[in-house]
Amino acid sequence: MGVSPAVTTLCDNSDEVFLDVAKLLLTYADNILRHPNEEKYRSIRIGNPTFSTKLLPVKGAVECLFEMGFEEAETHLVLPKSASVEQLKLIRESIAAERDRRLQGGQPVQPRVQVTAASLPESLAPAPAAPAAPAPAAPAPAAVSQPIPPPPSQPSSLENSMSFFVTLQSNFQHVMMYENPELQQKALSHIPHQQLSSAAQHKLKEAKAADPDCKLGIEDFLVLELLRWFKQDFFSWVNSLPCSRCGGPTENASSLSPSSDDVRWGAQRVENHYCQLCRFSTRFPRYNNPEKLLETRRGRCGEWANCFTLCCRAIGLEARYIWDSTDHVWTEIYSLSQRRWLHCDSCENVCDKPLLYEVGWGKKLAYVLAFSKDQVVDVTWRYSCKHPEVLSRRTRVQEAWLLHTINGLNDSRQQGVSPGRKKDLTERLLVELVEFISPKKPKPGELGGRNSGSMAWRTARGETRAAESSTQAEGYVFTPTEKEKSDRLLHVCYSATKDQYCRLSNSSEVVQGWDQCVWRKESVFRMLEKDWQMVYISRTEGSSTGRMSWKFDFAAVGMKMKSVSIRTSSQTFHTGKVSWSLQAGLATTEFCGDGKMQSFPSLSGSSDIVVVAELSGGEGEASWQHSQLFRESLKETEESSFEILIHLEDA
Repeated sequence: MGVSPAVTTLCDNSDEVFLDVAKLLLTYADNILRHPNEEKYRSIRIGNPTFSTKLLPVKGAVECLFEMGFEEAETHLVLPKSASVEQLKLIRESIAAERDRRLQGGQPVQPRVQVTAASLPESLAPAPAAPAAPAPAAPAPAAVSQPIPPPPSQPSSLENSMSFFVTLQSNFQHVMMYENPELQQKALSHIPHQQLSSAAQHKLKEAKAADPDCKLGIEDFLVLELLRWFKQDFFSWVNSLPCSRCGGPTENASSLSPSSDDVRWGAQRVENHYCQLCRFSTRFPRYNNPEKLLETRRGRCGEWANCFTLCCRAIGLEARYIWDSTDHVWTEIYSLSQRRWLHCDSCENVCDKPLLYEVGWGKKLAYVLAFSKDQVVDVTWRYSCKHPEVLSRRTRVQEAWLLHTINGLNDSRQQGVSPGRKKDLTERLLVELVEFISPKKPKPGELGGRNSGSMAWRTARGETRAAESSTQAEGYVFTPTEKEKSDRLLHVCYSATKDQYCRLSNSSEVVQGWDQCVWRKESVFRMLEKDWQMVYISRTEGSSTGRMSWKFDFAAVGMKMKSVSIRTSSQTFHTGKVSWSLQAGLATTEFCGDGKMQSFPSLSGSSDIVVVAELSGGEGEASWQHSQLFRESLKETEESSFEILIHLEDA
């Protein structure tokens, strides 16, 4: 009989335990099949004594519910209207067949065992308390077979174990939605795959021309293109929705009851965005079904990561969903060329900056777990450079319990996996384990605070820039290459619409990202206005001033400036102000950003130069938007927003 992995696991229990649980599971399934339109039969409260004492502790029981189609809500397991009735019937019939087999002459019934914390299976029961041991620098990922470290001195409660187990199960089951071929095709119909692939091929070609030893592959550049498209063109962030009656601003006032259609698409929570002007409530269901998100194309980090991970799977990238216990989610992509997992945050349009949350946002991490179709992996240590601090916060469940539970989930999921695939998964885990042992130092791109979401929302979550000093860190310096030394010319342009620097004097080398060639930056970010189809760099919301600069140094290669010409652009509104200046040695020269090329003969002979833009002024709550750099229409792609042309000579 070909049964599901969950039913197979359930069958490992003794007759008495199996028959008790089977009776409950069949009751849940039959009630739904007999009364498909009654909501009360599609919801199971996690705190219900029957669920917590008779179902949750039994191997395979909760797994069967998830395979029937149940999903995790805040306090309940819920079967959405979109769940497959055929799948529910399949699991129900498999359980019923095994029940009938055992009742008609299976093995002798085992004595009844009272369900207590002590009698829970190893995969769920809290581990016994033991004396605290010195914390390892980087605990090993849970799915690798190895000695189990001693658990912390304080035992985790059964309630915590139950809650954590449901979270693991729910996420592990949810990611299977991304493997649905029909859903992948639906996602693919929204993605300009050919356009993204062509752009990735072009950038790979450029990278290999600039560096023949480049080890990157096409999927590395495809990830970057997908991130850019998803952030700029496809998905929208929601702080509060405009009033659906008058179009005015709203505030998230309270929660509303979900409708049957909301529940069908996994929205157990509906926000009430209330308009103070016309006193109308605009509903914002927090959908958890990625199929629905392809339609709505909006939300916060949960919706973004959910839909983006589906898009990654749709175009053939190996992806996994990352859950962080401090309330954030994102994606990881496996790079075949680099043989490692890459951190990808679609909300921020960033790739391979795993320390962004701890160092940049100031998060106090504890548990970061990766969920894919194949396995669960504890990847906390990739996202921290402060391992002892993180370990001290991991008190929700015991480490031994977490290790055993994840191993149990992986064993169940991988029952049908081929030996070759299992070997690949094990090898990848070993590579991750080696990576986790030595904490990394933060890169410049990981020092900034969060950009997605309103200032009030980011401040409330403690995810603004972690420290003002971090924004003052020294960054990129333009130094002449051998070609530029030979040609005695350095020519750089930046396009705000393309968000890229082009080093025309060095075989048109391209660097993506407005801040990747910046010397220093403080309280500035790149703003996309989708409604107006405009892009610009402005101050971060709530800041009174902003500053960014670019540095060019020729002394290191024994050269100096013969002449320098610069073209910049800026725009102000109300009392907003932008001040441009050039700093060479002790001299400072101010100039205007009117979009015209300007020359500076007085700077001839200087061995270095810094171009500085300072933003200030403005009125009201939107003052941060009243001083802007490089404001351009997204429809214009040819004009550069910033250009500097420097002729060189020997020092």
